[in-house]
Amino acid sequence: MKDPESIPQLGELVRILNGRDKGQFACVIEVLDNRFVRIADGDKRKVDRAKKKNVLHIERMDIVAPEVKNSIIETGRVTNAKLRFAISTYIDDNLLKEGE
Repeated sequence: MKDPESIPQLGELVRILNGRDKGQFACVIEVLDNRFVRIADGDKRKVDRAKKKNVLHIERMDIVAPEVKNSIIETGRVTNAKLRFAISTYIDDNLLKEGE
């Protein structure tokens, strides 16, 4: 895991540790400051209703979804479909292989 003092990057996949969505995966779509980020998953938490989250309440997965990061940098926004794709790809590629 990365240094806990460093802030998450745009497009980084995270697992939510506290709150109603505990245990679910999301993607960082905006870094507000060194303490807060905005996250969305494209399904239950859509981009237009992104959740402001304390970085202490998320677990960083050390994986940056390039399609999400590039979309945000180029256009200033990302679609819910891209978020769903990035999260499902990560879960399929990494978590299912770990369970084998």
